[in-house]
Amino acid sequence: MARAFPGGRRGVLRGGAALVAAGVAGRGAGAAANEGGTPAVRGRLKQSVSRWCFGKWSLDELCARAARIGYRGIDLLGPAEWPVVRRHGLVCPLGMLGGPLNIEKGFNRLEQHAAILEALGKGIDLAAEAGVPNLVCFSGNRAGMSDEEGLENCARGLRQIASHAERKGVTLCVELLNSKVDHKDYMGDHTAWGVALVEKVGSPRVKLLYDIYHMQIMEGDVIRTIRGAIGSIAHFHTAGVPGRHEIDGRQELNYPAICRAIVDAGYTGYLAQEFVPTDEPLRALEEAFRICDV
Repeated sequence: MARAFPGGRRGVLRGGAALVAAGVAGRGAGAAANEGGTPAVRGRLKQSVSRWCFGKWSLDELCARAARIGYRGIDLLGPAEWPVVRRHGLVCPLGMLGGPLNIEKGFNRLEQHAAILEALGKGIDLAAEAGVPNLVCFSGNRAGMSDEEGLENCARGLRQIASHAERKGVTLCVELLNSKVDHKDYMGDHTAWGVALVEKVGSPRVKLLYDIYHMQIMEGDVIRTIRGAIGSIAHFHTAGVPGRHEIDGRQELNYPAICRAIVDAGYTGYLAQEFVPTDEPLRALEEAFRICDV
C-alpha cells in the first residue's frame, strides 16, 4: 500500500523516519537514439530520487519506476528501507537517520552533541555495512546564536565523529537549507558558511549537501558558487524555484546548464531530484531525468 508523508520532509524527520539515495542513467536529453528509437542515455551525472516527494507510491513502486527511467538510487531512506532499494538493483546514496538528527536542533548546540554523535556512530556502521555512501546531518537553527559560535560548535562536534566516518568510508553531509521560505532561522543557510565548516573540520568525510533549490532562494549565483565550492560538496538536490516543483521551463533555474557545470567541475557523486510534482508523477520524473542527463 502506498504511504504518504504528511508535512513533507520535515514531517518525515519529526516522525523518526529516514531516507537515502543514489542515482544515474535514464533517458537522455538530446542524445542519439538507440535502435528502437529510445533516446540514449549520456549518464555523465548519476541521478537519484528523494523518497518523500513521491510518498503516494510504495517504496517498491518508486524503485521499480525510477529504475525503468534510469535512476540509480533513492535518497533519504532510513536503515530499515535500505535493503528494499538493493532488491531493485539501486543504491541509497544519501541516508537519513531521524531521531536526534533533526533540522532545528543540530550540531550548533553543544547539549545536542552526545545524542547526535551516538546516533551517527551507529548509523555510520550500518551505512558502511549496507553500502550507503552518505548520511545527512544538520547545523540546527540559530535561536539567537551567532553564526560564528555555531560554526565553532558544529566543527567541534563533527571532529569527534570524523575519524570514525573516515575508517568506515561514509561521508557526513551537512545540508544547506534556506531560512527565507522553508526553514526559518536555520543556521547553515549560505554556501560560504558551509565551506568554512568543512574546512574547519578538515576531514575528507565531512562535506556538504548542496541543495540547488535552497541556495537559489538564499544567494543565487548557483553555477559560479558550485564551481568554487565543488571540493566541499558530496551530494546535490534539485527542485524548481519558486515553489519546489518541477525543474522545467515553468521555473527560473537553468538545470541543463547547472548540471553541465557540475559534471565539468569533475563531480562524480549523485544528484537527487527533490521536487514535489504537480504533473503526473511518473511523467515528471521522466522529464527531470532527461533535463539533467547532460
